[in-house]
Amino acid sequence: MKSEQVTIIDIARTLNLSKSTVSRALTNHPNVKEKTRKQVLDLAAQLDYQRNQLAISLLTNRTQTIGIIVPEFLSFFYPNVIIGAQAVLAEAHYNVVICHSNESYETEVANTKALLASRVDGLLVSHTKETRNFDHFSMFDRRGIPVVFFNRVVDSLNVSKVVVDDYVGAFQAVEHLIKTGKRRIAHLAGPDTLQNSRNRLNGYRDALQQYGITLDPGLVISYDLSLDKATIYVNHLLNLPEPPDALFTINDPTAIEAIKVIKSRGLTMPDDIAVVGFSDDPVSSLIEPGLTTVSQPVDAIGRQAAQLLIKQLVADDQRPPAETVVLPTRLLIRGTTLTGAAGDTRP
Repeated sequence: MKSEQVTIIDIARTLNLSKSTVSRALTNHPNVKEKTRKQVLDLAAQLDYQRNQLAISLLTNRTQTIGIIVPEFLSFFYPNVIIGAQAVLAEAHYNVVICHSNESYETEVANTKALLASRVDGLLVSHTKETRNFDHFSMFDRRGIPVVFFNRVVDSLNVSKVVVDDYVGAFQAVEHLIKTGKRRIAHLAGPDTLQNSRNRLNGYRDALQQYGITLDPGLVISYDLSLDKATIYVNHLLNLPEPPDALFTINDPTAIEAIKVIKSRGLTMPDDIAVVGFSDDPVSSLIEPGLTTVSQPVDAIGRQAAQLLIKQLVADDQRPPAETVVLPTRLLIRGTTLTGAAGDTRP
């Protein structure tokens, strides 16, 4: 029997089972005995049976496919979030289609249209730094397709979200700098279109306020995450008549660019200027001195987002209400803030 001719009917006849039983076994339906399921799956593998996914999707109105949209692949963050999400989705027998918006609003909109046309069952998304209008995501809700945002989230949509505690992470980072004796603490912030950028900025401000340090607006620069601009802004801060003695950055790539500039000017860390990043990029522990940073549970972000989406997908009648999962961060202290720091420590 040729593999391309193998059908559910062939498997049913060989095992003396009904077509419906074979179909349920092939789709992991819970109302099939484990012994029967194994018989069906073993024979299907032996005959190289290929499921007609189009026919199944037309019958069930499900494609067993999840879309994931991320804004960039340059950092370690999003690939590792995807790995965590995909592990959970694969276990639940979902396929994944990954789209890269490249920080472009127009590309993001095109991605959503393509995923809708592909009839995905659900969507995991982290929006671009350009995105201010979220109507293209509302289209999923109108079609009954659940959406879960992660990392870069939006409050205007009633969807589930997974974030880390950006505010507390930033507060603890700046508090650590203050406790090491720093007083002129600059902040390279992300775009104000991103909620996590705003939360980290608020944590920075409140830490200064709690310790009685007046905020100097000239030490706060919001930028578009372009590393070329990060270099320009770090040089600007170091050229001030009264330069900062510490720098807290929106993320580790920004902090690493800052370290390059600081070293090129013959300055030392942490004596001349201390540096703290955010995200715990693997490179941050390899450079010299090691970068003090706020660690995020990256794999857990992906896993939690996928679990929230599956929870929505398996609901029989009424979709469960949207929920927000906030994961903790952890401050890792290294050489850019503490002389002689060995490995990763906490304050």
